Amino acid sequence: MSETHQTTDVAASDADLLAQTAIAVRAAGSALHERFGEVARYQSRQELMSALAANDDAALDILRPRLTRLRPDAGWVEDELDGGALPPGEWWVVDPAEGNVNHLHALPEWAVTATLVRENQPVLTAVHLPLTGETYTALTGEGAYLDDRPLHVSPTADLGLSIVASSQARPDEDEKVVRRVGSSITAMLFDALVVRTSVPATLHLLNVAAGRIDAFWQFAGARADLLPGALLVTEAGGRISDAQGRPWTPKSESFLAAAPGVHAEAISTLSR
Repeated sequence: MSETHQTTDVAASDADLLAQTAIAVRAAGSALHERFGEVARYQSRQELMSALAANDDAALDILRPRLTRLRPDAGWVEDELDGGALPPGEWWVVDPAEGNVNHLHALPEWAVTATLVRENQPVLTAVHLPLTGETYTALTGEGAYLDDRPLHVSPTADLGLSIVASSQARPDEDEKVVRRVGSSITAMLFDALVVRTSVPATLHLLNVAAGRIDAFWQFAGARADLLPGALLVTEAGGRISDAQGRPWTPKSESFLAAAPGVHAEAISTLSR
């Protein structure tokens, strides 16, 4: 078999795999949708963690067996706070309830994500928003889509006319990181038109890929909250780097996704 034919076969196989992954995240999203509505009341961190785990388990009961059947030899990462490089091979990086705390507070910003990582590179991703019924997908080299509509990042070329966003990587973050987040938001308040700050990161990155906002940055962070959006933004024509403009990897200490026209300006602002 020729190398070209082999490449075509792999792409076709990955495209079918993406379609099945999208079905899986929609099914898990339906389970979370049934649990959504009332604000969860908790009086301690233990009660909060229990409520978060119950949502995760409801989605994982659907996601894990389906994705395992699709790729039996792939590793499995479901801790949304894990970071750093993965061991060699294929891995499912899953966030069963991205924005879980929002779900518990009856807020609409939450999703289900599943990303296949091959040799530390995201190959395909599916992100489902159960409250809107939207599914965002991306496949390396094949573009990014909202359902069947191609996504394209913003053509904006002026940070001063841009809506930008940032997110909190995790609770109980290191003080140095917290102060860096605060100073970066202040810098962007001077240089950008509007600054949005909320969790989760993935939903901001969907908006970058769709051209609704122009840049997103975050300090620290985990694989599960950045890999899906990184692939979506890249495939929609955006640029990914760390906050200093260096190539981003899951080991990087910062993350920036932006429309090409404002990427350099955003780096300048964040580097102050």
